[in-house]
Amino acid sequence: MRTRVAGLFLFLPLLGRVQFDQLVSKADYPGSKRIPATSALLSLLALKLLDKERRSPINDFNFDEAIGLFAGLNIPPKKSYATAYAYGTVRDQQRKLLSGWVSALAPLLFPQARGFALDFHPIPFRGDPTGVEQHYLPKRGKADKAVLSFFAQEQESRVLCYANANLTRRDQAGETMRFVEFWYAITGSDPEWLYFDSKVTRYEELSKLNQRGIWFITIRRRGAAILRRLQSLPASQWHHAVIDTAHRRHQRIRYVDETVKLPAYDGELRQVAVAGLGREQPTLFLSNNVKESARSLIVRYAGRNRVEDTLGSSVNFFHLDCLASEVRLNVDLDAMLTVLANGCYRWLAKQLHGFETAAPKQLFRKFVETSGVVEIEQKRIVVRFDKRSHNPILREAALDQSNQKIPWLQNLPLVFQYP
Repeated sequence: MRTRVAGLFLFLPLLGRVQFDQLVSKADYPGSKRIPATSALLSLLALKLLDKERRSPINDFNFDEAIGLFAGLNIPPKKSYATAYAYGTVRDQQRKLLSGWVSALAPLLFPQARGFALDFHPIPFRGDPTGVEQHYLPKRGKADKAVLSFFAQEQESRVLCYANANLTRRDQAGETMRFVEFWYAITGSDPEWLYFDSKVTRYEELSKLNQRGIWFITIRRRGAAILRRLQSLPASQWHHAVIDTAHRRHQRIRYVDETVKLPAYDGELRQVAVAGLGREQPTLFLSNNVKESARSLIVRYAGRNRVEDTLGSSVNFFHLDCLASEVRLNVDLDAMLTVLANGCYRWLAKQLHGFETAAPKQLFRKFVETSGVVEIEQKRIVVRFDKRSHNPILREAALDQSNQKIPWLQNLPLVFQYP
């Protein structure tokens, strides 16, 4: 079978290793005799991995037998099936699959996970007026109809490990604790550090995190009275520090380290007011950790920008915003598939020497979007890639050396060959 996306098969060793078919079975996803649940989800995941919107321009893949083989089918399902499948799923299934996926992926990509960056992302609704809630959309600069989604990313590996788009404004403040419970159910321990901005949760939720012994760093909104008090402080109370930024540059800052009392928070919080971060007014950091230096807290929180970069990549490459449904459960399945696709690309990046931090779009262009021939032999499946300048990097990675068998492909192993 000749295909223009033979690189899609580069992800099968990972999916076979984490036993994706068993994860889907344990999550009780719907399926049929013609299209089992594993094949249904793999066909939807394939569209994410191939830079395709889930609903619209997928007809050009309808008769690509290699993409069908990836999912254990003869050809991929049509657009109508891809659209309708999400309406048969529920939130509990997404949560179960995410639990199994993260449990299997963590030893490979983030075995020593300690810190997580949390963020909300409003997914705009492009349809007729409905009962969908309004949320602020940064790209439009105003509030508009949107489905609110929540993501958590492991800080060091930049791997998304949680998503929930079945949210209302009333549920928003408690989502941080729901992620903590999700992580505790998987690992038996709470996250060590959480990083999020001021809109993620309320002060009473911060108090719950503190009671569980979870360190956090967040941003406090700048009130006029707070700014007046900071401006009135003498220069002797401001300390100086230098922090490292990208491209080996250094940034000089001034800060005031103090403790404050906040409503609905049980106890005192540490507040670090920092000037010199590129904003006209000081930035107010809040944390329940008193042992870390002020400079360390600032540097730690700066890493939270990675989750915003990842969400931007999810919008541009995984088409997170390309939805037209007012049904939150429909959107929730797509958000879960975005987490799976992100994990697949982060795993592939880790295997390729020199591309550990590469964005999904770069990996897709150089490695996945490679034409070739897929041949089913008696005891193996052979993927022969066409000539490409980056093939030596794939050969060096030796992704097929583990002799991993693919359960939904009659337990046949994969072999990659290069001209």
